[in-house]
Amino acid sequence: MSKGVTPQSQDYAKWYTDVVQKAELADYSPVKGCMVIRPYGYAIWENIQSVLDRMFKDTGHVNAYFPMLIPESFLKKEADHVEGFAPELAVVTHGGGKKLEEPLVIRPTSETIIWSMYKKWINSYRDLPILINQWANVVRWEMRTRMFLRTTEFLWQEGHTAHATGDEAVEEALKMIDVYRTFAENYMAVPVIVGKKTENEKFAGAVDTYTIEAMMGDKRALQSGTSHYLGQNFAKAFDVMFQNEKNETEYVYASSWGVSTRLVGALIMAHGDDKGLILPPKLAPYQVVIVPIYRDEATKSAVTDYVDKITRSLGSLNVRFHVDTRETLSPGYKFNDWEMKGVPLRVEAGPRDVANDKLVVVRRDTGEKTLQSRESFLESVGGLLDTIQDSMYRNRLAFRDDNTQDISSYDELKAATADGGFARAYWDGSGDDERTIQEETKATIRCIPFGQDGSEGTCFYTGRKTSRQVIIAKAY
Repeated sequence: MSKGVTPQSQDYAKWYTDVVQKAELADYSPVKGCMVIRPYGYAIWENIQSVLDRMFKDTGHVNAYFPMLIPESFLKKEADHVEGFAPELAVVTHGGGKKLEEPLVIRPTSETIIWSMYKKWINSYRDLPILINQWANVVRWEMRTRMFLRTTEFLWQEGHTAHATGDEAVEEALKMIDVYRTFAENYMAVPVIVGKKTENEKFAGAVDTYTIEAMMGDKRALQSGTSHYLGQNFAKAFDVMFQNEKNETEYVYASSWGVSTRLVGALIMAHGDDKGLILPPKLAPYQVVIVPIYRDEATKSAVTDYVDKITRSLGSLNVRFHVDTRETLSPGYKFNDWEMKGVPLRVEAGPRDVANDKLVVVRRDTGEKTLQSRESFLESVGGLLDTIQDSMYRNRLAFRDDNTQDISSYDELKAATADGGFARAYWDGSGDDERTIQEETKATIRCIPFGQDGSEGTCFYTGRKTSRQVIIAKAY
């Protein structure tokens, strides 16, 4: 256990906050409920951005930017939307020393401002589809905050697309939730359950909401990305119509989708241990950190030259690396520091290693320490990073499977979710039934998973026959 970090078993919430601060990911802001993202934490977010941005562009999307200030009247045009966000809105009433004629809302999400612009840009089916994404900040006045997971201001991306048919918009929403699944599993090394939200849990203003749900280290669920089929709701609210190929006028269909800096929190909680972070190689700011070890100027020169040879090779292999040259810190302190920051591979090189053309290589995920020749390390480092990535995913998949139970009664649900864990059950209850279960157990229906086989069972709550299964869990 790293000094100053509360053990997970003692207080998981405190462990999480300790790791965020000790690993120098973020710190508390002078503004209550906000956070300052520090360089190492922002580097993780930049890697997330970089991968997702490429995936978005590979699926035909382009980036744009819309204002963060939205006329209050815009939100009121879509009734479900404003009702869903009303408690979370931050409203600007004065500007330039004067009271504004109309209050401005700091965006909680951008559907309304974007659809006001789509009204200007869309006239014909030839103008469709519009496939726009923006990287931005949003503000939601949260009462209970936790760095990365839920803050008053946070960073995210939000895609907003316009289509000529409902089928196209649904296809888009499903395509993007699969992009999120691919990213979570292939880059974050976090297995997710993909499915549809219930009516109670869907996005305000959506026809359908799709989600990826991940299990964290304390066995609670984290909604890690959502994609929404909006139907014609926002088009009707902003009177966005087009001439179709039959020269008929109809409303445009829409989707929206987004992930946020919450993904950094997911990385911490899915993989971290009592020593701190464990970062998957594909997203780690540094995949390899080299710690030179020497006693005096003579050994320093030899070790430095040796490390230079290693870094030249790592650079040509496109491995992200860092050499820890901090003179005032002991090697032991550096080892603990990089363990806390979750670097996948730590390489130690001292005078004896130089003399024997060797390196000490330590895996963060397993703690395994090996002595390797420099040549062998450089030949195998790419494969080793891939092995770590795959091992981390498999570890989390086994953890989720071990903590998912099939239940058939309300008592079994209470037992299965009491200390975290996923319950899988047949469900044919109402929205009121959902609310009752949430009030009594603090657990919610996370999603109706995709790919169900249609087999019939008995709803654990109503006793009615149904072919629909759901995942229920306590969640962040």
